[in-house]
Amino acid sequence: MIRLTSVKGREGEEGEEEEDDGKSPGAVPSPEEVEGVQLLQADTVEKLPEEKQRMHCHRNEQALADFFAWAEPIVAAGVPTTVRGIYQRLSSIKDVSAEHRLDKTLQEMTLAQPHDVVVTILRCAPSCDRVAVTMWMAIVSSNRTAEKVLPELLCVLEDWPLHSTSTSDKDNSDVFSLAATRAVWEIIHLPQGPERMILYFPRLFVALLFQIFSSTEQMPEEVTAFWRRCQHKHCLPTNPNRFALLTMKALLCHLEYEDVVSEVERECGWDTLLNTDTHHYTVRLLARAMLRVSEPLCYRIARYLFRLLRREEAHWEVAAMAFLVEILPCLNIKQWGERILQLFQIYLWREHRVMRLLVLRCLMVLCKRPSLANTMSALTESLMEVLKDEDREVRGMTLSVLSEMLLNRDVPIACSLAVQLIEALRPLFDNDTSRVQLLSIRIFQAVMALVQKGKERQGLTDCVRQSLLPLFYHMYDENQFVAEASWETLLQATIFLKRWNLQQLLESEELWRFGECLLKEERDRADGYLRQSVMYLQSPQKSIREAAMRLTAPRGKTNKFSPSIFNLVTPTRHYVRTAETNPNSRFRLLQNQLREAWRRQASLLENGWPSLWHKVGFRRWKPPHY
Repeated sequence: MIRLTSVKGREGEEGEEEEDDGKSPGAVPSPEEVEGVQLLQADTVEKLPEEKQRMHCHRNEQALADFFAWAEPIVAAGVPTTVRGIYQRLSSIKDVSAEHRLDKTLQEMTLAQPHDVVVTILRCAPSCDRVAVTMWMAIVSSNRTAEKVLPELLCVLEDWPLHSTSTSDKDNSDVFSLAATRAVWEIIHLPQGPERMILYFPRLFVALLFQIFSSTEQMPEEVTAFWRRCQHKHCLPTNPNRFALLTMKALLCHLEYEDVVSEVERECGWDTLLNTDTHHYTVRLLARAMLRVSEPLCYRIARYLFRLLRREEAHWEVAAMAFLVEILPCLNIKQWGERILQLFQIYLWREHRVMRLLVLRCLMVLCKRPSLANTMSALTESLMEVLKDEDREVRGMTLSVLSEMLLNRDVPIACSLAVQLIEALRPLFDNDTSRVQLLSIRIFQAVMALVQKGKERQGLTDCVRQSLLPLFYHMYDENQFVAEASWETLLQATIFLKRWNLQQLLESEELWRFGECLLKEERDRADGYLRQSVMYLQSPQKSIREAAMRLTAPRGKTNKFSPSIFNLVTPTRHYVRTAETNPNSRFRLLQNQLREAWRRQASLLENGWPSLWHKVGFRRWKPPHY
């Protein structure tokens, strides 16, 4: 058993007063005085230490006798009072020879009432002075008491900035969360740290992680004042978030996870953990490093994080989700699948860009699990709502998740859901990002293939018909992959609508006749098609503008547009024609800028969609000819 050691004895004997012989400091002794002093010193060198030692032992014996005489009746007063008394007495004793008896007293009280013992020590010594360290050493030297103490310390550590609690003596004063961090730091650095630390590592690791985040984001005035006192007494870092970070690193090293510390250090990750804007990046880096070291350990952390995320505490949920993203592959999906999807559905509705991106990354991982393909359909409505997000990356990832869900799905889609999907996708055909365009068109294609045949399809007919003209114009897109996807999807739409003549025009590559035939056969929709064409007359791409100009050109007596609607289009046509013939106009400059931006957009290119091409059964597309 680790014995209770001296508190002040570590610093040597202090407080000894020098005797004043009444002489002034500047007086010069005579030779006789010097000789007399030398003889006196020679005589006392041997005698004085022995006399002082006897006096010192006598004082300690008396102090210990007083202490145990005091302790015997006061124990009956209650654990908090006893702990405070032990702390005060230890502060006044230079050396304790009856250490074992005190160890036993503290351990017995801890086993009986661990909450009272822990909270009282933290209240007596929130900065964890030498006396508190001695008491912690006595308590955690036993595995039984250590197992009682660590959960109580964690309860305080997990509350920021203050832990509200009450002890059996009705004391309900708050405890600083950082006081528990100071105690954990000292316990980790004891010569023999508690073996039970590994049992509580996931919870302790997460608590420190979120204290780093919380102390970086929010530092109340009272916490700042408390930490300033701690810093002055113990030479601690200026900022408490850095001390919490040092405690985390010490914990990892104590449990022999030095490789994790080194890997994050190589990536300069520890400093970025102290920044709220980059915090989640470092959390992911830390998770990847831990996953390489111990997968079972990460599994335990994931279980604890999952329980915490269900509480929906907004101040740390982004960091928690960031860690979960990386360790998701090590989870047992059969056991966790449905509960995780319920959790993700909640956090998808958070109007927080980083949170949405993290959830979408998790969903991308789960989409590749065949066992969850059909279960994930419950998220479709939530994903359609996220499609309204104006952020380009959020939209792109949402479409990627939807595409993976539909490709792995073997259950038909209900018509009502298909209608909602198509209505959400159609505006994205004209998005200024080619990746979003390509994904939305391909998903539209997959939705048509998954709707059940028969009466169910009738409710989808109008939505598909409204998409014909946008798909027609995008066959002339300068991005080959967008143009190819548009042709294939348009071909499937004609089959879906049973428009066999339009299908033949596409298959025979008579693309221009497709537009003319569409206007001729659907005269009642001609005005609607004209309205749709206005935006394509203003496209930054010349090929699309030319297609729109040709389709909206007047045809004399055979013109299928009503005069009122056509008059709305005529000014736009005139403006476009003028811009084409005047390359120095402002419109032309803007047009060129838009065209260059259009061309620079990153393409998903050929890697993501071959499986869908084969599934639908279309051949490769050839560019349109005028």
